[in-house]
Amino acid sequence: MQGTSVALFISVFFACAVEAVEAVTVVLAAGTARDWKSAWRGVIAGLLTLALIIAAFGPAISHLPISFLRIVVGGLLLVFGLTWLRKAILRSSGYKALHDEEKIFQEEIAAARIAAKETRHGVADWYAFTLSYKGVLLEGLEVAFIVLTFGTIQHRVGLASIAALAAVAIVTAAGFALRAPLAKVPENTMKFGVGILLTAFGIFWGAEGSAGADKKWPGDNWAVLGLVAGVAIFSFILVEVLKVAHTKARVEVPAAAKSESAPVSKPEHSKTVKGLIAFGAFWVDFIVGDDWRIAAGIVASFILTAIIKVSFFTWSTVPVFVAIFLAYSLSRVVRSEQ
Repeated sequence: MQGTSVALFISVFFACAVEAVEAVTVVLAAGTARDWKSAWRGVIAGLLTLALIIAAFGPAISHLPISFLRIVVGGLLLVFGLTWLRKAILRSSGYKALHDEEKIFQEEIAAARIAAKETRHGVADWYAFTLSYKGVLLEGLEVAFIVLTFGTIQHRVGLASIAALAAVAIVTAAGFALRAPLAKVPENTMKFGVGILLTAFGIFWGAEGSAGADKKWPGDNWAVLGLVAGVAIFSFILVEVLKVAHTKARVEVPAAAKSESAPVSKPEHSKTVKGLIAFGAFWVDFIVGDDWRIAAGIVASFILTAIIKVSFFTWSTVPVFVAIFLAYSLSRVVRSEQ
């Protein structure tokens, strides 16, 4: 396989593996604490809904103009990648707690057992059904997006599908064989690596789409490997810088400043309103990410790339903007911590 095909397979495999870990954790919690029959029904319903969505909208992706598709996919991959990369950098530098699937599993079980008191005997366990359905559908949508976009742009839908199926099969088999969350899977390390890969692919496709269909990166597809190396080096530099800042902040901040503030009461909403809010928040996070400034920087870099026709600026604008806005976003976290 060519270098880009190898990078494609690795990116899709690990990205889908991360999503599968989260989905399996949710289903295991629903089945263990509540009712396995209802949990499996939720899984099946989620897969059927996902299949209908892919059948309805999947073919439309291949009919979009290639430049437009590269811009949209590049932008969304940058949002995906930088969201994961930003959190991974914060975790690695000590500003954010490590992602703990065991803890999440126990929290899901506790919530399911509390809700069990409200379930009538002799009827379907709708809590287990809904929990499994939501987990499979939401994580499955992200898997489908990764496969369709990566595969369509690289004309490797088959390869991307194989990578996704392999990842999901391995994670699912391991999870249900152990009947426990995949806590030993180094998910934080995987997310760091996948964040680097998705960011590199996002830069590659976003810049190429903004530059025009007739423009190609210096070195053509092999430029992806250079972008992966550049993003990785910059990310590790940011980790080391933040580690120093975090250590310094812990030493200088007096103990009184670390005391927790009084909890702020939040207005209670009905279940319907909560569901609508959660649904809207999912799509905002899917399109914008966890920091709108980064999304704004991505859009600005694409516009400048389309306007500036000088070769050096064409291929440097998006990487420079990504570096600047990622560093700026992280600096805001450091300042708020201090």
